[in-house]
Amino acid sequence: MNKLTTTIMLALLACGSPLWADDNHRGRADKHAPASLMGDHVHKPGEWMVEYKYMNMYMNGNRVGDQRLSDQDAILWGATSDPVTNRGASPTEMTHEMHMLHLMRGYTENVTLYAMIMMPSITMDHIRGPMNPAGAGTFFTTHNSGFGDTSFGALVRLYYDDDDDVILNLGGSAPTGRIFRISSLPTDGAMEQPLPYPMRLGSGTFNAKPGITWKRYFDFGSFGTQFQTDLPIGHNYRGYSVSDEFRLNNWYSHLLTENLSTSIRVENLWRTNYGGADPMAPDGLISTNVESFRGGYSLNLGLGCAALLNAHLLNVEFVPTLYQNLNGIQLETDWTMAASWSKSF
Repeated sequence: MNKLTTTIMLALLACGSPLWADDNHRGRADKHAPASLMGDHVHKPGEWMVEYKYMNMYMNGNRVGDQRLSDQDAILWGATSDPVTNRGASPTEMTHEMHMLHLMRGYTENVTLYAMIMMPSITMDHIRGPMNPAGAGTFFTTHNSGFGDTSFGALVRLYYDDDDDVILNLGGSAPTGRIFRISSLPTDGAMEQPLPYPMRLGSGTFNAKPGITWKRYFDFGSFGTQFQTDLPIGHNYRGYSVSDEFRLNNWYSHLLTENLSTSIRVENLWRTNYGGADPMAPDGLISTNVESFRGGYSLNLGLGCAALLNAHLLNVEFVPTLYQNLNGIQLETDWTMAASWSKSF
């Protein structure tokens, strides 16, 4: 091998040229991470990907730390908590659905740009507390839906060979989701108040979302690990900031055939409490107004499958919660699920 050939080969390796990679690995059913995750792959220059993703999170019952409380116990606990809360109502159940349109375009061999439009739909059930003018012990439901925050960014492939990808996510989000809406349902028309924090459609701030992913492909499947963050920048116009969020995911996808795979994933999720406060969201009314009751830790298990059908990728994952330790009193998360369709062209 002459000196010129050696130099060219080393330069191609340093650049992560696709001449050095086995693209067959990246054309199988396990080419993407499990359905709940994003930011794990790049595209060729000029290549587009369109994806529709649906996610659903179901929460039932309240938890203090790692201890579950009944609906009545949640109201009683609020009478002696710091701060006192749940005098107006206590949440009992919540369903948070999310519809997402995800667009990606390969810019260079190692840089892919992306944007994502989100439309949340949030429904929360409550039981009225002892100071509610509509009557203690009665029930009501609130709902909110519309555009959420818009995500965007660049995926930068730092390293690439036959079997490995290391991808840096330089992402962020813009505050396009509405964070202030008034409702009189909690008091059956007696007074109006803003919807509490979990029912708001966005963060109200620009958020930084840096992350990094490593994937390794084998003949029989693939392994991945990802660290992803969501960090609000400053306070929004209502005077608060949502949680800093940190997610560490590890998964393994196993090929049943080239076009069908199953996956198992373990997620560690940490959230901080909110910063600041909305002056129109008093703590005493309901625990979902309390900024110091928003953080905690969750351990989740993802079970998924993916099918590649005529270049269309169908991806689904069910994620039960294994363990939670929450700050203050909060609705616990029982499970989430995600399903997506994507196509590259």
